[in-house]
Amino acid sequence: MKRSIIALVLLISAVSLFAEGKQEEAGAEPVATDKLVVYSPNSDGLLKSTIPAFEKLYNVKVEVISAGTGELFKRIQGEAGSPYADVVFGGAYATFQTNKDLFQPYTSVNNDKLIDIYRNDTGYITSNVLDGSLLLVNKRLIGDIQIRGYKDLLNPALKGKIVSANPTASSSAYAHLTNMLAAIGKGDYESQEAWDFVKALFANTVVIDSSSAVWKGVRDGEYTVGLSYEDPAVQLVRDGADVKVVYMEEGVVYLPAGSAIVKGAPNLVNARRFIDHITSPEIQNVYGTAVTNRPVMANVATPSYMVNIKDIKLIKEDMDYVQKNKVAIQNRFKDIFTDIKK
Repeated sequence: MKRSIIALVLLISAVSLFAEGKQEEAGAEPVATDKLVVYSPNSDGLLKSTIPAFEKLYNVKVEVISAGTGELFKRIQGEAGSPYADVVFGGAYATFQTNKDLFQPYTSVNNDKLIDIYRNDTGYITSNVLDGSLLLVNKRLIGDIQIRGYKDLLNPALKGKIVSANPTASSSAYAHLTNMLAAIGKGDYESQEAWDFVKALFANTVVIDSSSAVWKGVRDGEYTVGLSYEDPAVQLVRDGADVKVVYMEEGVVYLPAGSAIVKGAPNLVNARRFIDHITSPEIQNVYGTAVTNRPVMANVATPSYMVNIKDIKLIKEDMDYVQKNKVAIQNRFKDIFTDIKK
């Protein structure tokens, strides 16, 4: 009996020591590896501006799995508990907000160098590029009409010559709608003044289904002004199209793309390095000159065909409100637009 008790005590002690060892191991600093797995919906241009430089800097082999944001997030959900990816690089910021449980905390060493309203204040989402709403103007068709911002679009001479995608179907058009509400309502998305303005503007505007058809229509001379977004509009300017971009004097909302480290990332050291990499001055300068996505660092190089962000009046979007109230905002727009068409 005594031998059995001794044997049991020894077994319990061994199990306890094993468990303690595992806890110490779990609490230890992660070890650097020679690999990183990145899930990304980003364009080839953005990936080519980022990945090779990281591989060379850290002598790491990066595996990139490219797909749409929704598909990638479903994959991460399916891999929860045994993740394959280390980092999600790119995708709508709001999608990261609503999937917090898939990611683990990390703040870039460069966070304080970013434009203050785009710094990581969530503890886990890092912004690296921005895309903003703007007005795209056909220089030949606009004539002597001055376009400085939203309010100039109420000019009766522009009736039927302004084009927008439908905010109930297009993410870029929805971004323009919430930009408009924030700018005219001075941050109050329920402001009656702002909603009255929306009604007046869309009474002057042709609404179509496709956001790409907006910038193409302005480029091709079908419309004089388009409610568009920066990436394709700036590409048109860069490529010599007979258009110009106008950043609304009432204020411009830039929406950041998100990146984050997957919870339980197998290559955690490299995942942290990658988040630091995409926010480094070196890579932010590459973004500012080699691609038409706008960097999140203010004092970086800007090509001649882009306006430096320090010269644009910025408005901070209440992304939490806009995401939670998206259906209500879209339904209110739908009611207004239906009333206009009567």
